[in-house]
Amino acid sequence: MKKILVAVVVVVLCFSLMGCWTFQHQVGTGAATGVKVEKKQWFILWGLVPLNKVDSKALAGGAENYTVKTQQSFVDVVIGVITGYVTIYPQTVTVTK
Repeated sequence: MKKILVAVVVVVLCFSLMGCWTFQHQVGTGAATGVKVEKKQWFILWGLVPLNKVDSKALAGGAENYTVKTQQSFVDVVIGVITGYVTIYPQTVTVTK
């Protein structure tokens, strides 16, 4: 019973120490309409090589003023825990027009 408790505490600590991060920047005056477009970007080799290209300007659809948020959310961390064994990690790019 004591070993199970220690294992649970270790797992909880590991999950609590994982970091989510966010980078946000605006183009022009920033978002005005609140319309959001979201896409996942995938990397291999611990984030060194991108598997797909996410173009924030294309996601903006010709808008001149928009906000771009690139983040690794809790969902991305959970996916990364599963796919991390083969060195694949996701991040989410959100464009708000």
